[in-house]
Amino acid sequence: SSGINAEYGQAGGDFALIYTPCFYRGSMSASAYLNHFTEIADSSPIPVILYNVPANTGIDLPVETVVTLANHDNIVGIKESGGNVVRIGTIAYKTKDLDFQIVAGSASFMVPSYSVGAVGTVAALANVMGDEVCHLHDLISANKDCLELQHKLIAPNTAVTATFGVAGLKFVCDNVGLYGGPCRSPIQPLDSTQKKKLSAVMANVGIDCSKSSD
Repeated sequence: SSGINAEYGQAGGDFALIYTPCFYRGSMSASAYLNHFTEIADSSPIPVILYNVPANTGIDLPVETVVTLANHDNIVGIKESGGNVVRIGTIAYKTKDLDFQIVAGSASFMVPSYSVGAVGTVAALANVMGDEVCHLHDLISANKDCLELQHKLIAPNTAVTATFGVAGLKFVCDNVGLYGGPCRSPIQPLDSTQKKKLSAVMANVGIDCSKSSD
């Protein structure tokens, strides 16, 4: 990770988003994570953001480990993709006096995340509904009525993440003038039935995917 971070920094990257190691789950103790992320942060030329994504790793980075790592000068935040609002609020409270920020990892739970201390969002849905995701961020930040838009984003966000995954997001990107491109093996592209189901979800929020749904 350290070498790659250096390359990213030289290429103009602002932050390194480092997800939780998970391959040898039995050995992934709190001390192992502390050592791992500390070593990366010590050697990284750009600030590090922790990435907690339990749906993919099967592991929740322990809250106390996050709090300890938040004291590192080069670890500046965490992307929380698990949707556990109690966890997000606990981390926010325990790091409130540190230069450490939390961003929600999904457009589906922006409102509850912000309400307990998150300050932003990194969401897959923003690739195809960027204006709406940014508008929701602005509404929340301005303490304006935001529930209607939050509710509107839940179904399409779920569709391009949990339901149809990377293949679904690529499919929608290809239909809105962006380049989604082929999936990398072993992920398979959507079949015709999946395309029609996803197209129906996106049509409900004004995105036409019908030209590629056959």
